[in-house]
Amino acid sequence: MRAAVIGCGLVLAVAAAVIGCASLPPLPPHAPSLALQDTAGTRLGSAVVPLAAAHPGLSGVYPLAAGRDAFAARAALAYRAERSIDLQYYIWRKDLTGLLLLDALRSAAARGVRVRLLLDDNNTAGLDPVLAELDRDPNIEVRLFNPFPMRRWRSLGYLGEFGRLNRRMHNKSFTVDNQVTIVGGRNIGDEYFDAAGDLLFVDLDVMAIGPVVQAVSHDFDRYWNSRSAYPVSSLVGPAGDPAPPTLEQELRAVRGQPAGQAYIEAIRSLPFVEQLAQRRLNLEWATTQLISDDPDKVLDRARPETRLAPRLRDLLGEPRRQVDVVSPYFVPGKDTTRAFGDMAARGVKVRVLTNSLEATDVAAVHAGYAKWRRALLESGVSLFELRRVAGDTKSRTRTGPLGSSGSSLHAKTFGVDGGRVFVGSFNLDPRSIELNTEMGFVIDSAALARDLDARLTNTMPHAAYEVKLDQDGKLVWIERTPEGVVRHETEPGTSIWKRAGVRILSWLPIDWLL
Repeated sequence: MRAAVIGCGLVLAVAAAVIGCASLPPLPPHAPSLALQDTAGTRLGSAVVPLAAAHPGLSGVYPLAAGRDAFAARAALAYRAERSIDLQYYIWRKDLTGLLLLDALRSAAARGVRVRLLLDDNNTAGLDPVLAELDRDPNIEVRLFNPFPMRRWRSLGYLGEFGRLNRRMHNKSFTVDNQVTIVGGRNIGDEYFDAAGDLLFVDLDVMAIGPVVQAVSHDFDRYWNSRSAYPVSSLVGPAGDPAPPTLEQELRAVRGQPAGQAYIEAIRSLPFVEQLAQRRLNLEWATTQLISDDPDKVLDRARPETRLAPRLRDLLGEPRRQVDVVSPYFVPGKDTTRAFGDMAARGVKVRVLTNSLEATDVAAVHAGYAKWRRALLESGVSLFELRRVAGDTKSRTRTGPLGSSGSSLHAKTFGVDGGRVFVGSFNLDPRSIELNTEMGFVIDSAALARDLDARLTNTMPHAAYEVKLDQDGKLVWIERTPEGVVRHETEPGTSIWKRAGVRILSWLPIDWLL
C-alpha cells in the first residue's frame, strides 16, 4: 500500500512538473482577417443575389434533415466556391466524410479560394499532422480555438487549467463565398452524415441564403480574430520521424475501401444533388436571426447580456399554446423544470424529445436528466425518449454498461406556438448555458414550425418511448410497435448495471458540468 502511495506521488509530481512547463505560446501578432464582401459576381452570388433581392429583409432557408443530403450540400458548395470558404466546428473526424471534405477544401484552395478553418481543439487529437499540412497551403489558414498547449497527453492540461479547458467552442457553421451558409447541430464525421454503418445521429442543419449569411460571416470573424484562436503553426511543430501519412495517402486508403466507394456513389445519385445544381430547392423565405455567444465566454469574460440563452428566450417569446423541445442532452435543473411546469399550468402544451438511456452516448448527461423526470411529468410536461433503433429490438443489449449506442438523437431545435423555430448547436443543459459557446438561427416560419410539430406528432409514437406515470406514481415507458403497445417498467434496452451506474452518477454534484 505504501509503495502504491509513493508511486502515485511520483506520478503526480512528474505530471505537475510537465504541466508547469507547458503553457500556451504568445498569440502571434496578426492583422484582423475579415469575410470577403465582393462576391456577388461569383456563380453562387449570381444565383443568390436576385433571389434575395426578390425577398427584401428575408432569408431563404432549407432544412437539411437527411445526413447524406447534409454532406452533399457541404461538398457541392465547396466544389462551387470561387472566393472563400469559412468553417467553424467543434468536431472534425479523420474518417471518410471528414477526409473527403478536407480534400474539397484543398481542391478549392488550388483554384485560388481562400479557406479559413477554425476548429475547437478539444477533439483534434490525431489531426495535427493533417492540419499542419493544410495550413502550409498559401490559400488555407487553420486556427485552433481554446487550444491545449500539450499536443500529446493533452488531458493532463486539465490538471493545471481546468477552468479554461472545460469551456469549449460548440459552434458549427460552413459558409461559402459569403453567399450561402449551413448552420445547425452537425459536426463533421461519418456518424453525422449516415456513413458509419449501424451508427447514426438523428440531426438537423439549415442551409440559408440572404441577409443572415452576412451575420454568420461577421460572427465567424469575431471568433477567428478572438484572443482564443491560435494559428496551428504556433502549436504544432515540424513532422517527426517517421513522417505521418499525408492527406493524399489517407484519402486513397478510405476511397479504396468498398464502404467508401459505395458512399461516394450514393452521394452522387442523390436527388438532392441534382435539385441543388439546378436551383430547384424549395426555399422557405422568412425573417431569420443569428444568435451566438461572445467568444470570450470560454475565458469567463463575456458580459451576461451577450449570452445566447437569455437572447434565445427573448426571441422565442412567452409561449401561449405550445412548446416543442428537441435536445439530445437535456438537463433541465430546478429552474427549467419549474418554468416548464408553470407553462403547463397555464395550459401550454409542452413536449420534450431527448435520448433514452439506451440511445444516449453520454450516460452522465442522462443521469442529470433522469432525476427531473418525475417532477416534469407531475407538472404536465410530455416526455419522449428516442429509441436506440426505431422498430428494432434485436440489438439493444450490445453496448457496454455505460457505452455508446447504435443510433442517437443529436438535433437541437425548439418550436414555439407554431410560428417560430430555433435550429442550432444549443442544448438545453448547463454546459450550453454557462460553459460552451453556441450559435443558431431563430426563424419566423409557420411552415417550419408546422413541419416540426408534424414530425414530432407522427414520428415520436413510433420512434420514441413515451414516459408516463402509472396510477401508482411509478415511471413507465410506453413503446408502440406494429404488434401493439408494449409497457416497460424499467428503462428499455438497458442492463441492471447500466441503470445502477446512471443512478450513482445522479447522486454526484456534477450537473454544472453536463
